[in-house]
Amino acid sequence: MKQASRSAGVGVERACTEVFRSAQMTVPIAKLSFWGVRGSTPTVDPATWRYGGNTPCLELIAPDGTQIILDCGTGLRTLGSRWAAPNSGKTLETHILVTHYHWDHIQGIPFFSPLYVENNEFQFYSFRSKFLGRDSLKQVFEAQMAVPYFPVDMSAMSAKRKFKELDGGDSFKIGENKITAHWLNHPQGCLGFRIETPAGIVAYATDNEPGDAKLDESLRKLAAGADILINDAQFTPEQLVTTRKGWGHSSWLEGVKVARHAGTKTLVLFHHDPDSTDRMVDLILRQAREEFDSVFAASEGMVVTLGAPGDRVQAHMPGTRTALRREAQFHAKVCGVTEAGKDFEEETVVRDISLQGALISLKHLPRLQSELQVTMEAPGGDGVQTMKLRGYVVRIDSGEEKGCSSVGVVFTD
Repeated sequence: MKQASRSAGVGVERACTEVFRSAQMTVPIAKLSFWGVRGSTPTVDPATWRYGGNTPCLELIAPDGTQIILDCGTGLRTLGSRWAAPNSGKTLETHILVTHYHWDHIQGIPFFSPLYVENNEFQFYSFRSKFLGRDSLKQVFEAQMAVPYFPVDMSAMSAKRKFKELDGGDSFKIGENKITAHWLNHPQGCLGFRIETPAGIVAYATDNEPGDAKLDESLRKLAAGADILINDAQFTPEQLVTTRKGWGHSSWLEGVKVARHAGTKTLVLFHHDPDSTDRMVDLILRQAREEFDSVFAASEGMVVTLGAPGDRVQAHMPGTRTALRREAQFHAKVCGVTEAGKDFEEETVVRDISLQGALISLKHLPRLQSELQVTMEAPGGDGVQTMKLRGYVVRIDSGEEKGCSSVGVVFTD
């Protein structure tokens, strides 16, 4: 059952990817998928399961079908395992933008299976490091797979690979999409990328520490008028001015400041610290939402669409890590916050439950990544027993009942 569900899920993902690659759409839509969101080092701690432990990797499918990958952390391996070849059979060149050369942004390369397939083509982009000189990115990739660090070297990769060096301020086009590189403030150098598509603008600004006037202005230009700003939020505001000062990262508060100043529509908090548990990220998200209306915390499996009719930015969480569920009939009371930011309380029935969470039918539309208080009644040896649980909204789908939504929650305690 688990294997069948997983295979079906992968099939849906591939089908969706093909739609974005090849469909002729009257409304341009781009799809941004988050494959790795953790900073510094991967985590396997169960306390970080909900947001995910893979290091940075994003995938953007532009309206014209162009595929752009942002960074090559361990999330790249997961992307590779779900790689979909185009239906046309034609070889498409994939473009990979690498922000910098620290381990957490390159360590997925040796495990990216499409690089070992002969008919694949990849164009890599990054900057020339003053420590390495010409062909810096190629050198870095070769070095991490050299003896004695890896069993095979890059000669085992049969895909076609090209490397292009960029500088801050450089702009170029890939299909209908304009990419501009901006310098960020991070030890040994780092680039942020602004991607302008017909569906909207994505600004990717991981690994940046505020405080350098010139580079702060570079970040604001990167984010100006963007539909979505993906911003480093590894540390708390308190850590940023004390124990983590000079480490090259930012906080949720600095991200909010940039989003406000730059007129960004949606802010995504990214590059979560490996020591930040899910509950800690929940708190960071709540604090950010008190200061800025449209905020999400990056989570593995999260997909953001740009250009959707009636709403420039939509985020949803596909059920990629759902547990085996059982049908149930529990009366429940649910309290939470709607998408519009209003408190609600609703009587309902929990019809689908697992040890990790539940699928609940609600007339109210709660905010994605918000907390719900779920009080359920279940039969017990001494009559009806009441269970009070704290749930976290991980997905929202159209419900089977008219006027209702199916809300997926993960229980957090």
